[in-house]
Amino acid sequence: MCCNENPLVAAFLSTIAWEQEDIVKNLLIYLKDYKKECVLAPLFKMLEAIFELFVPLVMASVIDVGIAEGDTSYIIKMCLILILLGIVGLISAVTAQYFSAKAAAGFGTAVRHGLFAHIQRLSFTNQDKLGDATLITRMTSDVNQAQSGVNMVLRLFLRSPFIVFGAMVMAFTIDVTAALTFVVIIPLLSLVVFGVMAVSIPLYKKVQGKLDSVTQSARENLTGVRVIRAFHLEQQELEAFGEKNQELTRMQMFVGKISGLLNPVTYVMINAATAYLIYQGALRVDSGILTQGEVVALVNYMGQILVELIKLANLIVTVTKAIACGNRIQTIFEVPEGEQGKLQRREEENGEEGMVVFSHVGLTYQDASEESLTDISFCARRGETIGVIGGTGSGKTSLVHLIPGFYPYTKGSIRIAGKELSSYEPGELRKKVGIVMQKAVLFKGTIRENLSWGRENATDQEMREALETAQALEIVEKKEGLDTVVSQGGKNFSGGQRQRLTIARALVRKPEILILDDSASALDYATDAALRKAIAGLQEKPTVFIVSQRASSIQYADKILVLEDGELAGAGTHSELLDTCQVYQEIYYSQFPENQQKGGKDNG
Repeated sequence: MCCNENPLVAAFLSTIAWEQEDIVKNLLIYLKDYKKECVLAPLFKMLEAIFELFVPLVMASVIDVGIAEGDTSYIIKMCLILILLGIVGLISAVTAQYFSAKAAAGFGTAVRHGLFAHIQRLSFTNQDKLGDATLITRMTSDVNQAQSGVNMVLRLFLRSPFIVFGAMVMAFTIDVTAALTFVVIIPLLSLVVFGVMAVSIPLYKKVQGKLDSVTQSARENLTGVRVIRAFHLEQQELEAFGEKNQELTRMQMFVGKISGLLNPVTYVMINAATAYLIYQGALRVDSGILTQGEVVALVNYMGQILVELIKLANLIVTVTKAIACGNRIQTIFEVPEGEQGKLQRREEENGEEGMVVFSHVGLTYQDASEESLTDISFCARRGETIGVIGGTGSGKTSLVHLIPGFYPYTKGSIRIAGKELSSYEPGELRKKVGIVMQKAVLFKGTIRENLSWGRENATDQEMREALETAQALEIVEKKEGLDTVVSQGGKNFSGGQRQRLTIARALVRKPEILILDDSASALDYATDAALRKAIAGLQEKPTVFIVSQRASSIQYADKILVLEDGELAGAGTHSELLDTCQVYQEIYYSQFPENQQKGGKDNG
């Protein structure tokens, strides 16, 4: 790994990581493809620093020899040497900048790719717990801060200390007594710099946490802007957002004030040391111990220390942010990827053979105090249509989300095609299932690209067949065919059109199990009926789960599951439930009161 093999990175870790060393090491793995750049960037910076350290000595020679003796040719020669040192230093600096930028940009890209891939594999439970705002902030702001930290470290972490201690060593070559000023001032400055760093690291972590809150608030407002305007709550939301923004601002200003102490404190200390150095230099020049050029060289070295410590201070601020952000990024990587819980199989297996068999299944969401689903048992055979109905919050969506393994069930047993659900690999399971969510989501691109999500190698004919079944072929034909452009989120289509296109996307997969989670709510009754008829006529004969608030959408199903407060209130056909299930009767007759007046019984 890069962090173990690269001595420069190892030095960085040992100096600034402290208790967060493991976190930094884990992230620096993403620099493994840029080992050469990690070495060359600091080396070229040190080469630039070496040439810079020779400049005061050349200036001292110009003053003590050229100017003192009036030797114009010597002055010109030394000036040419200064120009040469400047040109070589410039080339070294540009080269170092190139390598550091390349390594930092590559690091940021690799971290974003790794983080995005990890997020894609997280279970729904973990995604719900983390929240979209947190994940977005980690992917953008935090990664950018970490990338900036890598860039600054490669450019300045070795250069600045090298200049500081190099200037002190060069000062000793001029005069030992005067150089003792450097010995005193450098530890004092280091104490200030690293003290501020120790205080600011945890504070920057809190700042990023406040940024999460602001991001979440902005996202909620953008997502629910129509609701906010419908209830005329714009001013209230502005005030709430303003409070969170002010809280973030106050925290940033507090941390900024602490970090801002670096420059004035270092300036005061350096200028005091420079004044003392000039005073001592004047006395030693007067006594003949030092020359005027050597005093100028000492002052220049002190000036170099000042500049480099300012750079080092800025580096420390950037690195503290990067460490805090790296810590936050690593917490996402440490979240385990989605997997089925290790479930103990029941000794009494359900004897029914079917495509989907639930046996005494229970579901408790993470950190929830009560079960969302309790003792659910049913069998859905291959080719059957299962209707799922119930009031809001009864657990309909929770039930169908267990089938593709989005959430791990906590009790009982689920068998898919005769195999325990927990023994499936996620990819193997998802190939059997086509699901259409409550919220119809389309991705930016074309209709063909969106349908290809169902199956990458699907032909245009198969896509058209899926569109025809989903009652969406007319949408395509009225526009530009399969190459019709889809804007972000499918905003250039109506709600009903988006629903039909997402159903077509699921049908392209030709799944063994098709789940329609209230995905026809925006369709009129005629289109809904045509859709159900077309799905029933599919050659593949999938097992279909239809979740709906409409009794008309599920009354012709082979079996209807009626849920109430997470429990199975009834199961059977439409006519059976009208005779035996009070919950179903209430739902049905609330939608078709005229049938209740005909005798309280209707077989559809």
